[in-house]
Order: sequence, then structure tokens, then C-alpha cells
Amino acid sequence: MARLEQKQTLRQTLSPRQILQARLLQLNSLSLESYILNELESNPVLESVEHESEMEEELDDEDNSLDMNPLDYEHEIIQPKNEEKSLLDLPIPDKPDFMEILIKQLDDYSLSDLERTLCEEIIWNVDERGYLAVELSMIADRFDLSEEDLYHLLDLIKNLDPKGIGSRNLKECLLAQLDCSSNSVPYLVIKECYEDFIHKRFENIQKTLRCNREDLKKSLKQIGKLNPHPGEGKITGKERVVIPDIIIHRRDEKWIIRTNDRGIPELVISEMYKDLSAAKTIAEKDKNFLKKNIDKADMLIQAVQQRRHTLTAVMESIILRQPKFFDGEIDILEPMKLQDIADEISVDISTVSRSTRGKYVDTPFGVFELKSFFTGTVELKDGQIVSNMEAKQALKNLIEQEDKKNPLTDERILSLMKEKGYPIARRTIAKYRKQLNIPVARLRRII
Repeated sequence: MARLEQKQTLRQTLSPRQILQARLLQLNSLSLESYILNELESNPVLESVEHESEMEEELDDEDNSLDMNPLDYEHEIIQPKNEEKSLLDLPIPDKPDFMEILIKQLDDYSLSDLERTLCEEIIWNVDERGYLAVELSMIADRFDLSEEDLYHLLDLIKNLDPKGIGSRNLKECLLAQLDCSSNSVPYLVIKECYEDFIHKRFENIQKTLRCNREDLKKSLKQIGKLNPHPGEGKITGKERVVIPDIIIHRRDEKWIIRTNDRGIPELVISEMYKDLSAAKTIAEKDKNFLKKNIDKADMLIQAVQQRRHTLTAVMESIILRQPKFFDGEIDILEPMKLQDIADEISVDISTVSRSTRGKYVDTPFGVFELKSFFTGTVELKDGQIVSNMEAKQALKNLIEQEDKKNPLTDERILSLMKEKGYPIARRTIAKYRKQLNIPVARLRRII
């Protein structure tokens, strides 16, 4: 017999202001411009004002440079000049961002505000291959939820187009793409015999599933048509024109940091509508309409300002933590994690993730994705902690110098890396090799 129970729970809900700030932060400059132009069309109380002229900006630069700290930065609107202008005036393909396409698909589901926010949080933590790049428990903890509370939302995301997106591992990815019965041989091969499948122990699979060789052969052919990396080539397209979100340059041995807001109109609230909303002569219905839109406009203006502040704070912290790179030694990066930046500027790690994913900085040394400044660590034999980029470069050098008629196996690379002082595991060798797009030894061999 069912009985009523009273249960007290604590749930953290984000305010509309926080949700808007998070949404704008994850947009790149082009997407932000499109978003703001749409708001200008839909919200009658919003107005745009002209940017200040280039001459005024130069004068402001001189004024602001007088009282700089050792690492000072600005977060003003910039009108790129001279050589920067040719880069930013390139024609931009009118294509929506892949992440935006995924998020748009959520409109087809009846989700609460919290569920929508959680889904977007999961999507924005998907890596270049299409896999969830953080532990699901980390997202759950931020909202004071358990990991189990997010399982149904993760399943929903994995069924978006392309299927398998947001999976935590290859097994989940393949199962999400198998459009067949849970009792079918292809599904059972992955679900019940995954270890035997990846190690090609086909006799074991036949024995476990009690299927004949022909059925197994058909199943493997069907599985072979699935995409193990549903995000590859979509989240970071090679043909995409890169527009930097941040521009930095050095002046008098000090770094100047600016958000690249060229094309993004400066927003203000119409004074006419402000006065009208306070007038006693208009109907209550009209007054409420104006008040609602004024509040929305105010939130948008503050969210844009907060985005600028966060991006500059993240960039400043990156410069401080990567001194050799920004002194011109661009092949050298110090070990640095998202959490390091989050702790330094006192924000949540998801804020840093949004600030760096898909955002680019124009430096005197070239244009770089902010995410590329973050590297893992490797402990050398002498106990020194270095960036895993150094270990990858050592591995790359070994393979470049190998005898192509007798290429190095992963086991041999492992031995040579240990001799060089890098005591890393064999699976790490394979992972670095894949990240460097270097095939296995048999595929590197030449006659």
C-alpha cells in the first residue's frame, strides 16, 4: 500500500541572471554578436550606441598605460587596426556552432529550467571527440545533486544527433548508436562481451552468447559502421575561420589584454522607455511589459560586462602561469589545470571551462585556443614535475628519428622513454601517440 512521506532536501537553483551569464560566457565573439543583435530586435527598450573612434581609443590607451601594474590589462571594446583588420575582415561562413546545434535540439524535449541548465552543462563539457570530458559527479556536485540524478539527462543527450555524443566511454558511445533490440547480437556483443570484443576474442563471444560464426560476423560488420568519435571534425572544424575573442599585445614590457568586441554593439536602455515605465498615465499592463523588458535588458548588459571581466581575468592568470610561453618560448608550457585558474580567480571550474572552450587569443606569436595552454603533468625519474607536452615532444622526436623500415613498437618506445627519464605507462604511450595523430608501428612501416 502506498504511503505518504515528507522528505526535506536542499537544491541549488541558478537565478535567471546566473543562467544568462553562463550562456553568454560560453559563446564565442561571432555567436555573441548574433545573440545581441537578436535581443536588439526582440526587446524594444534596448538600444545600441556607436563605438568610440580609433583616435579616442588611442588616447584612452595612452591614459590607461600611465598607471599600469607589472601585469595590467584592459577589457574595453576594440576596433582592430592595421594588420589586425585584414584578419578580422575575412568573410565568415554563416554556420551555427556545433554546440549550439546540440543545445537547440533540447527544444524538442519538455525540460524544466534546472534540467535544461544541467543538459547544457553536460554539452559544454564534451571534448573534441564527442566524449564527456569531466566526471558526471563534478557536474552533479555543483548543483547539490547525486550522479544518479543526471543519468536520465545524459541518456537524453546521447540520443541527440549525432548519437553517442556526451558518452563517458567507447562502450556507452557504441551502445547509444546501436538502433536495435537490447536482445540482439550486436547489442549483446558490446553490453555483455565488451572486453572480448575490443581484444578480438571472438571464440569467447560465441561461447558466451551462444551464437554461430555467421551471426557474429554480421554483428561485427554492423558495429564497424558506428562512429567511435561522434564529435570529431564537428566541435573543432579544420576549415573554420578563427576569429580571436581576446587580443593581447606588449607595451613597455607589460601585457595589455582586450576582449575583441568588434562588431558587437554597445548596449544601453532607452531613456524614453525608462521615463515611460515610471509614468502614472500608462496602463498597468503596459507598465509591467516595460518593466519586464527593462529588467531583461539590464541583465543582458551586466552579463556582457561580466563576460568581458571573466575573459580578461582568465587570460591574465594564464599569462602569469605561462611566463616562458609569453616570453617567446612557445614550445614550453608549464603544467596547468582548469582548477588552478579557477582557484586563482575565485570562480567555479565550469566558468573557466566555458571561458576557454572554443575561445582564441591573438598574440604576437600567433593565434591560439585558450584551452591549448592547459596541460597535464609528468613526474620525471629525478622527481621533477613537467608538462606532458614535454613528454609528447620527446615521444614525437623518437618516432621521427626511427628506422621506417623497422619502426618502433609501443613497447620499444616505452623502454626508450624510460631511458630518457620519462617513467610513463604503456597505455600513456598509446594515448600520446593518438593525440599526436601518429599511427601504430605496422602502419608507419615502409618497404
